[in-house]
Amino acid sequence: QALRQISQRTISTASRRQLENRVSENQKLFQEDNGLPVHLKGGVKDALLYRTTAGLTVCGTICALYYLLVSSLPKKPN
Repeated sequence: QALRQISQRTISTASRRQLENRVSENQKLFQEDNGLPVHLKGGVKDALLYRTTAGLTVCGTICALYYLLVSSLPKKPN
């Protein structure tokens, strides 16, 4: 019983200290009219994530089309 109370108290106080309410900061950032699309307003991290996703999508499409082409051709007899 006492151990449970101590562990709950430790967890609740530690999490309360670490978390801050940053909603208003994020609202200001994302509502700012700076000409950027919303998926790039987060900065360098968002731009890197966007470019990585776009690159992987293009590579995946090219690979899928290549294997579709290869599988649609008849096999050569030995």
